[in-house]
Amino acid sequence: MLEHLPHWLGHALRNVRAGADKLIIAEPVLGRDFATIEVTSPAFANEGRIPPRFTADGDGVSPPLTWGAVPAGTLSVALVVEDADSPTPAPLVHAILWGLPADAGRIEEGAIVADAHPDGSGVGRNSYLSQGWLAPDPPTGHGDHRYVFQLFALDCVAEDLGDGPGRGAVLNAIAGHVIGAGVLVGLYSRGEPAGVVPDDGAPVVA
Repeated sequence: MLEHLPHWLGHALRNVRAGADKLIIAEPVLGRDFATIEVTSPAFANEGRIPPRFTADGDGVSPPLTWGAVPAGTLSVALVVEDADSPTPAPLVHAILWGLPADAGRIEEGAIVADAHPDGSGVGRNSYLSQGWLAPDPPTGHGDHRYVFQLFALDCVAEDLGDGPGRGAVLNAIAGHVIGAGVLVGLYSRGEPAGVVPDDGAPVVA
């Protein structure tokens, strides 16, 4: 995984970043005319540092999340977590959840796992092709990475996307159905003090 890259290579790739303009929330097929949802976590502030417990340097469990009121007409909720600063052509996907109940309001710590969820929600595939939470593991020396938790309120119930759908399948399923969205950004880096990521000029919130 990326933590095994040597410090010199991570530093050399410092300006190689996927970019916020490639996050799923910025996809044109989702539109822009939807309500804003406040997304927070008891574990870290927006644009604050993610505690190591939730990364590859700790237990690697998914962090707890909470969110405010969703728009009237919401029938289900989906979550996609991506690394906007991965040194890859597109952001790395760290988690996908779909089919969360409209009144869920929260995701408990460690809940993003491959096991079946009693609320009927499903867990998709991350960029390492496994179901569940892909713990942040940025290259040493690459600077801060923005892990963007993107929540979508949908005007449809979850369809059967099969076992462990990927980002493309989820994007196709939610396109035209987003009526509310919100983001929470957590930062993490390795081998250096937390700093400021390069400004790629792209908004994180659509």
